[in-house]
Amino acid sequence: MSADRSALRRAIERGERDGGAIEFKERLTREVHLADGRMESLVAQLRHRVLSGDGEATYVLGVTDDGGLAGIAPETFSETMDVLSLLAEEADAHIADVETWSAGADGNGDDEGLVGLATVREGGMFEADDDHLVIGTAGHVDHGKSTLVGTLVTGRADDGQGGTRGFLDVQPHEVERGLSADLSYAVYGFADDADEPVRMDNPHRKSDRARIVEEADRLVSFVDTVGHEPWLRTTIRGLVGQKLDYGLLAVAADDGPTETTREHLGILLATELPTLVAVTKTDAVSDERLAAVEREVESMLRDAGQTPLLVDRYGVDVAVAEVGEGVVPLLRTSAVSGEGIDTLDRLFESLPKRATPEREAFRMYIDRSYKVTGVGAVASGTVNSGTVEAGDELLLGPMADGSFREVEVRSIEMHYHRVDKATAGRIVGIALKGVDESEIERGMALVPRESDPEPVREFEAEVMVLNHPTRIQEGYEPVVHLETLSEAAVFDPAEGRLLPGDTGHARVRFKFRPYLIEEGQRFVFREGSSKGVGTVRDVE
Repeated sequence: MSADRSALRRAIERGERDGGAIEFKERLTREVHLADGRMESLVAQLRHRVLSGDGEATYVLGVTDDGGLAGIAPETFSETMDVLSLLAEEADAHIADVETWSAGADGNGDDEGLVGLATVREGGMFEADDDHLVIGTAGHVDHGKSTLVGTLVTGRADDGQGGTRGFLDVQPHEVERGLSADLSYAVYGFADDADEPVRMDNPHRKSDRARIVEEADRLVSFVDTVGHEPWLRTTIRGLVGQKLDYGLLAVAADDGPTETTREHLGILLATELPTLVAVTKTDAVSDERLAAVEREVESMLRDAGQTPLLVDRYGVDVAVAEVGEGVVPLLRTSAVSGEGIDTLDRLFESLPKRATPEREAFRMYIDRSYKVTGVGAVASGTVNSGTVEAGDELLLGPMADGSFREVEVRSIEMHYHRVDKATAGRIVGIALKGVDESEIERGMALVPRESDPEPVREFEAEVMVLNHPTRIQEGYEPVVHLETLSEAAVFDPAEGRLLPGDTGHARVRFKFRPYLIEEGQRFVFREGSSKGVGTVRDVE
């Protein structure tokens, strides 16, 4: 809910004075305002308001015809937004933004309801392309991955103090004011008819991110991870829990590969994610030091069974053709001098989208949830497979008892832009009807209502122990990271024990609740200093 009421006050004053592009509505209901005759009249009124505002109209909701603050209950406000969205769609327009305020408090201290401003713009809801790359960034803290991405998406040189990194900070008010999908902290793109990438002027502006989505023929999104060792769990969730196309591992030239660097590389490779390595901060070291760090990175990759490919030597086309399948392109970059930025642009413009799963039905694992006043519960995550559209009837779950909740898709947003549907690979926020935000948990999934999903508490897996002080035996209890879930589980190795470097089978049981998983899914497990990877083999 927005605290500053000046925008509301200005809209009411302007609407009372000259009307034009501003319309007052106390409430809109399906029963009354979508009835035959009334709907056509309201659609014509909306078209007139949009034309009067040169393509943009403002609807002040929860007020009387003379601009008085009436206030409406949150449930009524949600229905009002649904109806307004349908009216806008009929008028070839869409709701671009919503702000809400409390109407005030009565004499008993009770809330009198909501008032809101809905910005309606001409043009239907945006439909994104199917060539959207999602890049997962990784690397030790202070190795410059966020600064590098900040320079990529804005085209601005860094000041040497990580200034462009500030463009990527997630602001708390962004969640409150819209259905943002901030798993992806940055986005830029490429247009077929432009020589330069489509970059951001100010990533903090929702309209600027929406502009990128609208103008670019190919989008590139970046999913953040955390470089601090104590937060490796968060990094694993970022790399395992999203539908990534490629990994980008940053190694600072003034530090070189660290244990955390090797840890992140291991996770990227264990999840079979094609990976690129950017040696960052090349402006901060001598040529001799840079060459030495590059050799360290090459040695690290070979130790991991990978073949390094120097992009500066072999070129972008070779890197695009060879990445993955044991080959890791390596390039030099600097957010300050701009070295390597054009090369990364060419790579991201040329890299192919990874193949989508064979499963045709929609599925999305939830990474986080939040509540937007006047809209309701929002589930955010990456679409794993299939397509979802506004109005779809879905199942959410499993709940702790293994059951699934029936929900309906109220609306979908991607990078602050309302979309009419989302396909595999999209990072989206989905507003859900039929569930409270408090009931949504990370690791749950959204699936079609007719899919009859089966919750899984126990499964058979093939596992590889990457690191462990002694041996893994019956009763071992690590945290399993699979899709977006992070859950304690109990392992029972088929052969009784597993030593470091061993590969074998184990029965795995979630300690506290079931989840929706399937054969073939990859996971990472971790407990203390021990780590490993696995593949689900049998869920029966």
